[in-house]
Amino acid sequence: MDLMPTASEEAFRSAARAWLAVNVPDQPRPTEVSAAAAYDVAWQRKLFDHGWAGVSWPKEHGGLGLSLTEQVVWFEESTRARAPQPGANFIGLSHAGPTLIALASEEQKAHHLPRILRADSIWCQGFSEPNAGSDLAGLRTRAVVDGNELVVTGQKVWTSFAVHAQYQELLVRTSSEGDKHRGISWVIGDMRLPGIEIRPIVTMDQMAHFCEVFYNDVRIPIENVVGGLNNGWAVALANLGFERATALTAAQIELAQQVEDLIMLARETTDASGRALIEDDDIRRCLAQCRADVMALRAMTYGIVSRLARVPIPGPEGSMVRLYFTQLVQRVQRLAMDVIADGALDLDFKGTEGRDWVRNFLLSFKDTISGGTKDIQRNIIAGRILGLPRS
Repeated sequence: MDLMPTASEEAFRSAARAWLAVNVPDQPRPTEVSAAAAYDVAWQRKLFDHGWAGVSWPKEHGGLGLSLTEQVVWFEESTRARAPQPGANFIGLSHAGPTLIALASEEQKAHHLPRILRADSIWCQGFSEPNAGSDLAGLRTRAVVDGNELVVTGQKVWTSFAVHAQYQELLVRTSSEGDKHRGISWVIGDMRLPGIEIRPIVTMDQMAHFCEVFYNDVRIPIENVVGGLNNGWAVALANLGFERATALTAAQIELAQQVEDLIMLARETTDASGRALIEDDDIRRCLAQCRADVMALRAMTYGIVSRLARVPIPGPEGSMVRLYFTQLVQRVQRLAMDVIADGALDLDFKGTEGRDWVRNFLLSFKDTISGGTKDIQRNIIAGRILGLPRS
């Protein structure tokens, strides 16, 4: 990968920077879930209307048809301008959409991809179950073929924004014969169908974006299967590849900015003696380590982007990025609690840069679980990258 920007990339960066400078919302994202989802939708529609949505998505599906490098440029400029993150649109934009681009039928692409880019439809993920999280292939939500329909019965959990979603990337068991990986199908689930019950769960950050979903004889057209009946594990691996690699690109760039904001906060915050916290040797050393770590993470991200210029679907190397990123997020957020000290007792504490430091800390507990636990990521790295034998 050539790290020197081309003339077209520099022109794209300048145009993006200029547009963001006058269009980023003045108001922060609300903390209440319904209001937050509406805020996310409004921002995504503005991006679409002004020609900034889907930088690296194909033109025929509403995107700009540019390179992944220019997608990274957009993420960098968005972070620099403190533009909103995808939020409720994350699943659709970051891994449902890319999975459809790679593996869906032309009819499925034509129907869903423009709607995702316009934020006409919010997507959620229906993978994890109460007894099938780390062992995803052990899922029990069942789909019986009945004519031209799948009749789905079961339960999912860890389904963020399900209450606001119109569609779901849904894994169901369509066969019990043979290996458990072979009887799974990846289905486009319509969240408005009869028989779906959604129960929001309030998490420790006092938000209710987390949900569990129950399916009681839900009838889904069989044409909503992506990649073929009983071939859902292969589709899911591609899906998880996007989730563990490219989907985190914006979040990694955002984390680097958080570290810089934390350094500034340490300069502005004083201890009981009136000394700036940045003068504390331990805090200064930890901040320097975090800055070095996000630079290493950026190098890993550039490596993934370089590979995807040649291979359309991320491979197992995404697990290395995912593992490093999620553990680093938690270290940064724990360090933030040391810096803000008594402010850590205030859920709504914000520094001069306006970050929700306490909420971010509470949310970070999920990071080494979502998308596959850190132990799952280590097993993937050991087996599929290093070629080590199973223990």
